[in-house]
Amino acid sequence: MSDFERQERIASLLDERPFASVRDLQHLIGVSGATIRRDIEKLNEAGRARKVYGGVAALERNGRTAPLPFVENRDIAVAAKRAIAREAEKLVQDGSAIIIHGGSTCFHFGCRIADRNLRVFTHSMPLAAWLAENGTCQLTVGGGDLHREPGILYDVSAPKDRFFAEQFFVGALGISEQGVLEQHPLLVRLADEMSSVVSEVILLADSRKFSVRPPTLSLPFSRISRVVTDDGLSDANARMLERAGVEIVIAQIERDE
Repeated sequence: MSDFERQERIASLLDERPFASVRDLQHLIGVSGATIRRDIEKLNEAGRARKVYGGVAALERNGRTAPLPFVENRDIAVAAKRAIAREAEKLVQDGSAIIIHGGSTCFHFGCRIADRNLRVFTHSMPLAAWLAENGTCQLTVGGGDLHREPGILYDVSAPKDRFFAEQFFVGALGISEQGVLEQHPLLVRLADEMSSVVSEVILLADSRKFSVRPPTLSLPFSRISRVVTDDGLSDANARMLERAGVEIVIAQIERDE
């Protein structure tokens, strides 16, 4: 199979799904990981796909992107997410109560604070399962039906004020001048509910999210006190956050992660 044929096959695959890992493409096409990475570079340079950590993603259409399944998104931009988690951990005081939202960046943060002297509340099934097996923090899990994507446990009839906390750590599918953007209505609803029972809302989002435009405003910047992001944040987006009155915490990515 020629370079052109391989790249066309990868591009066609991305018409059907939003992400493909290097390993998936190796198995599908039958070539080495190095060859697949070169093909991804070529597609990225040609503007036909987007190179991401661990694989390749379909281009956003009309500035929007479909959310990836959690198990795939968790392993994209890992170095940035771990850097954000390290900085976010510094904002938490031992003995406090915190709420952690769903999503992959919040998951990495939750793993980071697993053994801290904290009371943690979450609706995220993947995070709750990981903390139950690996952590020592006090854990409270939101109950109800399991929504497999985005991996959230939620009971529509449960009282919304049964848990109060100092901080709510929330992720984002995208970010605009208005604030945090999401696509899944359950994540929007939970963000609104959880932000009403805390003293401070902290957004954890890698710099890629500033170029993505999902359709729904989840939280306006007026309800967010800080944003923890990575050192890929552009000057224009930094100025946007400053105009909104949001404190910016920059996490330095360790490039060898």
